[in-house]
Amino acid sequence: MDTDDLSSEAYKGILIEAEKLFHDLMLHYGLLASDCMDEKEYLDKAESLTREIMEYEDYELEVVFWGNPPDRKKLNATLNKILVNIKQVQSIPENKRKYDF
Repeated sequence: MDTDDLSSEAYKGILIEAEKLFHDLMLHYGLLASDCMDEKEYLDKAESLTREIMEYEDYELEVVFWGNPPDRKKLNATLNKILVNIKQVQSIPENKRKYDF
């Protein structure tokens, strides 16, 4: 799938939230979409990715963010917000989510 296939709620809650902090963080969530068949799978994988990043050591963040990691406190705050947003999107029935197509 492509990020254009995501509901407005998922796109804003994950990609836009990540972009607010750091463009490179948004890229990781954007690339994740290409490995997913549908939004449900994307939300599950985005949650896993978020939790994984939260566990990274500083040297791993250096690698993941190509030598330019964001501030750890701001990153964790954003990742926590993304987790909350994922849960909110998952609580909305798919037929009630808004799509731009």
